[in-house]
Amino acid sequence: MTENQNQPREYEAVLGGQNPPPIDAAVLGGISGVKSRLASPIVEVKIAALSEALKYGDAGLDLIIGVLQEESMLVKFAAYSLLQTTEYLKEKLPLHNYLPTFEFDAITVNFQPVKNSCNRHYAHFFPEDLGNEIVLEMVGIPGGTFMMGSPSNETGRYDYESPQHPVTVPAFFAGKYPITQAQWQAMMGNNPSNFKGEKRPVENVSWDDAVEFCSQLWQKTGKKYRLLSEAEWEYACRAGTTTAFHFGKYITTEIANYDASDPCGYTAGELYRKETTDVGIFPPNAFGLYDMHGNVSEWCSDRWNQNYNGAPTDGSSWETGTDDYRVLRGGCWVSECIRCRCASRGASSAGNTFSGNGFRVAVASLSPSS
Repeated sequence: MTENQNQPREYEAVLGGQNPPPIDAAVLGGISGVKSRLASPIVEVKIAALSEALKYGDAGLDLIIGVLQEESMLVKFAAYSLLQTTEYLKEKLPLHNYLPTFEFDAITVNFQPVKNSCNRHYAHFFPEDLGNEIVLEMVGIPGGTFMMGSPSNETGRYDYESPQHPVTVPAFFAGKYPITQAQWQAMMGNNPSNFKGEKRPVENVSWDDAVEFCSQLWQKTGKKYRLLSEAEWEYACRAGTTTAFHFGKYITTEIANYDASDPCGYTAGELYRKETTDVGIFPPNAFGLYDMHGNVSEWCSDRWNQNYNGAPTDGSSWETGTDDYRVLRGGCWVSECIRCRCASRGASSAGNTFSGNGFRVAVASLSPSS
């Protein structure tokens, strides 16, 4: 049948082609257009269509949910990221059917030290295959607002942890553990660590090295991996708590790796391991993240500033500043306990390496374009 030359034709790019639109083309719009784009073999076209689907209410949400059946982890991740921003996710969508979950116990301690309480939690995550049976587990961190920094009465605090200020952090995914030596080796082909062990955190890496790792991971997976911002890191560390540590008011060497020879008012005992330990051997926080206190200090994306005056309040990385010093968080195996507090901050030149410095990675969960 001869095509009617007077009728506009569908824009080929909408349907997955890559040619520029002919002059008389018409973009296929509405929910039909979204369906057509989702049928495209091109991942980028599918992801772009997901954002548009939100405009069409329940019909669009149903399309996004359908995409969760995709074999492509990248498209599934984009669909999940979009659904995280909607009430639909909280009320109607059984996420465990689409993304795996894991269960864990988060504890608080008193000064003795003994377990003061033990609460069962669960978190969503997705596995990132790095090859050779090496997997990076990324945990879903729900968005929320928290008070960043330390209160004036917190023992061991420094002025650069103030002023306390509210920060609203959008949902994102964070590494379940600091990047391990096996994961680093899988991506970078070497192991710079001083304390060797596949399950130990990689260390002796600079901020520049960590950023390069994220770039390589982005290229391999198509997901925009990056370092956590300082605000994201503290929010993820606290996991809804307001105490000096996510464990509560106190910390012990039974539940974290640091130098306890000086109790600093927060700990008892004098255990000092003098080296890193395997990730994941100590209890996690309520978000399901491990090793947020001690083991290795973690590079964040932000430039160093002497206080929080003028700091972003949206969870983004603070990029103002003229020197190359970058933020480190969490304390390490050689740190005294006050340096392991949720609000404690440190910094080093972006090119410096040290056997106490490592990192974990993040990937946005705002929208497919984030």
